[in-house]
Amino acid sequence: MSVLQVGLWNLGIVLVLMVALWMVSLIKRDASIVDLFWGAGFVVIAWATFAQMADPGTRAVLLVAFTTVWGLRLSGYLTWRNWGREEDYRYRAMRDKHGRSFWWVSLLTVFMLQAVLMWIVSWPVQAGQFAAGSPGPLDLVGFAIWLVGIVFESVGDYQLARFKSNPDNAGRVMREGLWRYTRHPNYFGDFCVWWGLYVIACAGGAWWTIFGPMVMTFLLMRFSGVALLEKTITERRPEYAEYMRQTNAFFP
Repeated sequence: MSVLQVGLWNLGIVLVLMVALWMVSLIKRDASIVDLFWGAGFVVIAWATFAQMADPGTRAVLLVAFTTVWGLRLSGYLTWRNWGREEDYRYRAMRDKHGRSFWWVSLLTVFMLQAVLMWIVSWPVQAGQFAAGSPGPLDLVGFAIWLVGIVFESVGDYQLARFKSNPDNAGRVMREGLWRYTRHPNYFGDFCVWWGLYVIACAGGAWWTIFGPMVMTFLLMRFSGVALLEKTITERRPEYAEYMRQTNAFFP
């Protein structure tokens, strides 16, 4: 099968999975479950590609392994963090705004949108598995960038979770550890992970998939990441305004 054929099959797979997840969200009345599937969705795409390969090489194994580690860690952490909580305020606001039409609005603008974005962002992992040849120095560079991302994301999430677990920190702003150098070490970690995976794919000739990490960068910095999170945070935490003046938003 060609890379395009595999890609189209992957799109169909992730769309079907997202429709099933959307149906579960209707039963639970909680659209937040879509966020828990974000990381795992990339894992599904990576393994679906691998399963369709006639003779996967070492680079394919590496791309699948690195994507799996990142995706399962992210979905596992979000599931642990959100377990037992009510629907996220963003989706509650959508539900209140659209009323009876929320069911199809959520299908199109939440579940289907995330499915398509997953598919677009993951193209380095899809096309990179078709690359021939043994891994070389550029693959090592990609791994190093990916590793920086995993460390920033994992350590940042752990530090924030530990900070929030202390009742004395209620309403305060996390400014310790990695959060001293960037206001969003977890988002910076995601950025590094996907540029690292792209470099590995690029080493095998899939340089044209650069739109994948570029879309992820836009999402993290301008759309659903930093920009969305900080839109109203100073209203809820006045101390955050000073934090913004002293600490970079994204890059450490």
